[in-house]
Amino acid sequence: MQNQNTRIQAKSLTILGDQMQHEFVACRKAEFYASNFTDPQLQAVATQLAGDHRQRFTRLFNYLNSHA
Repeated sequence: MQNQNTRIQAKSLTILGDQMQHEFVACRKAEFYASNFTDPQLQAVATQLAGDHRQRFTRLFNYLNSHA
């Protein structure tokens, strides 16, 4: 059984889940824009934003997995 200090409370799980959902949606939107922009600078910005959102999503996911 896990130590009480490492357990994530239900409210925190809800918040983390919501944040993961927001990061996922933001990533998908940025990827969509990157694939539809014709201006290379805008494509680069949208691609970078997608990567940033994907990285935050992955960090949250790994954090949750480390407390499973």
